[in-house]
Amino acid sequence: MRKKVLLMGKSGGGKTSMRSIIFANYSAKDTRRLAATMDVEQAYVRFLGNLILNLWDCGGQEAFMECYFATQKDNIFKNVEVLIYVFDVQSQEMDKDMHYYQSCLESILQYSPQSKVFCLVHKMDLIPDDFRDKVFTEREAVLKNLSKPLDCSCFRTSIWDETLYKIVHQLVPNVTRLEKTLKNFAEIIDADEILLFEKATFLIISHCTRKHHRDPQRFEKISEIIKQFKLSCSKLAAQFQSMEVRNSTFACFIELCTPNTFVLVVISDPTISTEVTLMNIRNARKVFEKLEKDGIKT
Repeated sequence: MRKKVLLMGKSGGGKTSMRSIIFANYSAKDTRRLAATMDVEQAYVRFLGNLILNLWDCGGQEAFMECYFATQKDNIFKNVEVLIYVFDVQSQEMDKDMHYYQSCLESILQYSPQSKVFCLVHKMDLIPDDFRDKVFTEREAVLKNLSKPLDCSCFRTSIWDETLYKIVHQLVPNVTRLEKTLKNFAEIIDADEILLFEKATFLIISHCTRKHHRDPQRFEKISEIIKQFKLSCSKLAAQFQSMEVRNSTFACFIELCTPNTFVLVVISDPTISTEVTLMNIRNARKVFEKLEKDGIKT
């Protein structure tokens, strides 16, 4: 199953940096050495075993943008599943940015009218906290109006978050059944929270939370910690397999769930032993493996 994802926006807007952090295990610091994208860079990311994301990262220099709409429309805009357009919130050429975005929408309507459209208002971490909501709300209203008759979803983003991944998550088959199964599993084993991660990228696919947590960005933080730990393991010619973290208030387990996923289970009940939790995870594997196989058939 192959899905074409088009990533567009002005040069220097942060498209390639986000792509590299999320799908190529770059750290934010590593992206400083990335050069500007020339023309179109294609990358294939195997996700959940059967889903192949064909990422088209389109250079945002003016010469390239003009060429996309003049001579490459059929090649670039045909069979697009998702269009992701990145806007630099600090851009000094907003009128030109909007012009290129509108040209992009016209091409999408012509060649891939069924595609989903997402706008990322990027580098929001550079806007003072007190003004972020106002700046984003105003920009969102403009973009939604400009996108008609297409339906556009807008997100405020920075290099540190995983909004790009959250968008691609919508392409994953069987997500609804997966979330329902995770909820049932959490209730059966009395877990506070269960997260399901994609094995290669260690990004969250689905989760079930039964106990309120005050940190809404914990998923991204956990993902980043484990990705860096996996990189450290690989440098030592070792392979990450599992992890257990325990203190006086909770126990956390990370185990292989299916050939393409890891599961993280958080339990605060001190009477539940490690052996029991690991046994429950092993017993659940067949259920999640079947869901994964069903997704391949759909």
